[in-house]
Amino acid sequence: MVKDEPSDKSAELSQAGKDAKEAEKIREAEMKKEFEKSLVAQKTPGIEGTVHESKMLKDIHFDFDKYNIQPREAEILKENSALLKKYPRMKFQIEGHCDERGTGEYNLALGERRANSAKKYLVSLGIEPGRISTISYGEERPFDQGHGEDAWTKNRRAHFVILKK
Repeated sequence: MVKDEPSDKSAELSQAGKDAKEAEKIREAEMKKEFEKSLVAQKTPGIEGTVHESKMLKDIHFDFDKYNIQPREAEILKENSALLKKYPRMKFQIEGHCDERGTGEYNLALGERRANSAKKYLVSLGIEPGRISTISYGEERPFDQGHGEDAWTKNRRAHFVILKK
């Protein structure tokens, strides 16, 4: 009678799997620390009090007079989504912004459509809709104060801020 004993190979594979899981946990913990360190309170508080920004949450940009998500911006939203999924209790806001062209009313409406478009895309990626609020600033809070195409391109954006950690 021959006894089957676990091979050294399967024991090594099992240990390698445990090591990989442990390494992943360490990477996630380091990423969370990095994200928390990146949070900076905005100078201007939001409606719900202190608002935080993080360079790890990237803005997305829009074409002139558009609010649809372009493929390059979809990739950024996927990155933002992956980060936000690690903080399921965190509430955040998407700010819709426009360039200076157009009337104030038109730009407020366009900024709202941009923020809602980004929200809809994040929800499609699995982010709980109750965590997301939207607001439009239209042309009132430009990222770049300039008056040319370079500035306008930077100002047509959806910006992400943290409301509750």
